[in-house]
Amino acid sequence: MSLTKQRQQEAFLALKETFHYTSPMQGPRIMKVVVSSGVGKKRDKKQLELIQDRLAKITGQQSVARAAKQSVASFKVREGDTVGLQVTLRGARMYDFLDKLVHITLPRTRDFRGLKASTIDSMGNMTIGIKEHTIFPETADEDLKDVFGLAVTVVTTAKGKEEAEAFFRHLGFPLIVDAVKK
Repeated sequence: MSLTKQRQQEAFLALKETFHYTSPMQGPRIMKVVVSSGVGKKRDKKQLELIQDRLAKITGQQSVARAAKQSVASFKVREGDTVGLQVTLRGARMYDFLDKLVHITLPRTRDFRGLKASTIDSMGNMTIGIKEHTIFPETADEDLKDVFGLAVTVVTTAKGKEEAEAFFRHLGFPLIVDAVKK
């Protein structure tokens, strides 16, 4: 059993007093993890295949191409053009990916001090932006000429930001407190 799945099962007991849960079904759970990458102006088919291949290595699952919903002349995008790639993870692959992300990948990030609490939205989901895909162990040995960024969204059943923040802290996500803006 993965560490994240084990901690998720313990989260009800840990957060029970704070959020006044009466049933284990009221506790937050991770529903899915969505890994997405925009392809930008990479119209070359080989580069698209390269990004698809690396996303498949990172997640262990084939990615799906996302098409533009409408044409935008200023961005030179036509309706139906591929604008991004996306992978949705559930079940065992999701927990394995989260364990790898939290314990191996994020600490490998250059100048990593933790994730800001502002990455959690008001609906209780967390979106992490990763600038270089090379921080993942599966792709670190490859050449650095085609580096792309990706976004990892962790979707939960938490009812708000405070509940989600406590839940992610319990799961072991390295959250830091945001500096107060003046």
